[in-house]
Amino acid sequence: MALPVRTNFKHLFRFIHKMNSPKRLLCSGACEGKKEPPGCGRVFSGIQPTGVPHLGNYLGALENWVALQNQYPSVLYSIVDLHSITQPQDPAQLRSNILDMAASLLACGIDPERAILFQQSQVSEHAELSWILGCLTSMPRLRHLPQWKMKSKLKNEGSVGLFTYPVLQAADILLYKSTHVPVGEDQVQHLELAQDLARIFNNRYGDLFPEPSALLSSTRKVKSLREPSAKMSKSDPQTMATITITDSPDDIALKLRRAVTDFTSEVTFDPETRPGVSNLVTIHAAMVRISAEEAVAQAGGLDTGAYKKLVTEAVIQRLTPIREEIERLKSDRAHLEGVLARGNRRAQELAAPVLREVRQRVGFC
Repeated sequence: MALPVRTNFKHLFRFIHKMNSPKRLLCSGACEGKKEPPGCGRVFSGIQPTGVPHLGNYLGALENWVALQNQYPSVLYSIVDLHSITQPQDPAQLRSNILDMAASLLACGIDPERAILFQQSQVSEHAELSWILGCLTSMPRLRHLPQWKMKSKLKNEGSVGLFTYPVLQAADILLYKSTHVPVGEDQVQHLELAQDLARIFNNRYGDLFPEPSALLSSTRKVKSLREPSAKMSKSDPQTMATITITDSPDDIALKLRRAVTDFTSEVTFDPETRPGVSNLVTIHAAMVRISAEEAVAQAGGLDTGAYKKLVTEAVIQRLTPIREEIERLKSDRAHLEGVLARGNRRAQELAAPVLREVRQRVGFC
């Protein structure tokens, strides 16, 4: 029995709209002429150049970044130095940190042939699009985002840059018509702002930006070794709380030996009641690429002291080649500068036509 004519037209309209949506068109263009990978579209993510990444950064983000290079046809990773100056920075140290971060990303497996690795401030289109998008959002919308609520509370007030930080994040994403963004759970609200701004711009000026989707990491958050109720952080004042990817084997062993656990010797995975031991299980499982349940099984018969040694061996085995490669890369400053310069050019080649279209639609030209 044939469907009513009205229903046929409704389904046809939805099909045509879907086939001609910005996201669909970008995906078709990105995959045209290629064997379609598991993911289709464009991935964008960024990391601040605020010192060497720690174990949580590596497991929660960078390891996933490396995997995404093989899953999507177009991938961009940015060292977001514009974001970093929302906190005071020493200029000489910032220059050094940018190159150190480039070395860290390359050593972790970012391939500049498969991904565009670039320095955000060297692509001026980011700042201009941020201004335009900032004119499309409101102060109440920004005031309730976690970045502002958390950091402004610590300082009683914050800079305008800190307040508009999420708008710049949205510009970073939309400038490349990104379809997917790997984020942690604490950044989902900021990605929602990018989605909102894509809709607002498209409604006002015509379809241009896809609404980017979140790629949530399956890796559990690595917690502080000294305060397992909090996540591992570069800014933690306790040096024993954080393992960096350049720590020596002796440093790693010392930090894990002093990691907070509890008075029960058996190794179990119960993040609610045994956060310290569970954090060790999370680290162990991620380092050897097994489940938490398998890690607990491997710990059978071991008390927490002996288990710490097992975790230490796993961490050292994974991080030693990365540390050695970082040291090698940092000794070749010209190579790192060259990698970023090429990435900057490739990023700008993608960004410039998008911003020209934005400027034309807004009425600047």
